[in-house]
Amino acid sequence: MIRSTILTLLLLTLPAGAAEPLAPPAAPAERFPKPDRPVAEIVAAQWADPKERDRADEVGQVARLMRIGPGQTVADIGAGSGYYVMRLSPRVGPQGRILAQDITPNYLSDLERRVATERLTNVTVVRGEAHDPRLPPGSLDAAVLVHMYHEVAQPFGLLWNLAAMMKPGGKVGIVDADAIPSRHGTPPKLLRCELAAVGYRELSMTTLKGGVGYLAVFEAPPVDKRPDPAAITPCRDETTRIR
Repeated sequence: MIRSTILTLLLLTLPAGAAEPLAPPAAPAERFPKPDRPVAEIVAAQWADPKERDRADEVGQVARLMRIGPGQTVADIGAGSGYYVMRLSPRVGPQGRILAQDITPNYLSDLERRVATERLTNVTVVRGEAHDPRLPPGSLDAAVLVHMYHEVAQPFGLLWNLAAMMKPGGKVGIVDADAIPSRHGTPPKLLRCELAAVGYRELSMTTLKGGVGYLAVFEAPPVDKRPDPAAITPCRDETTRIR
């Protein structure tokens, strides 16, 4: 309890724009099996036109379904241009925290500038790794991975490490298109299989209105209930082999 309180206080006093890891390295990528499917390339900092996404109320739909609200600490894993960051910041309010995490240096630099310009004092920009968000353990009420899961080269490592960063009962929401990875999506059946392989429990699967994809919400396993990395079996889905 004391350790958790110290981590929370540290997190709340971090300055915005600190594009450095917030925690020591977790389990390394080589401990985990590679996914038995294609991995899409990272091609852009944002998925689609922000105006179209706003018309669909994409962030509003996700926030309501995940019950993201004032005072929460939320991580945007693969924050990119900051589309979700800018819209979740007022939702969590001054007592909340948004951790805008990414691995691409140019995205991080641009996001830092945008956060500073908008004076978002409850946002911290964080540099992570493809298999490790590098966020403090037990610090997150929620995490969102938006239109980027299909680009994660080591999903098992990312999910396994992320689980330790969630508070008990914390929710992980994945927004993606129902398409194969080469078309920048993840079939729901494959997504369910990969998260189940790391011990995540599915809470809901919702098709979002406005053609912005689906939202799958999962509860992360407790740290001591995660499978041994060597025991994780990659999921195979023949539909993902279509190029």
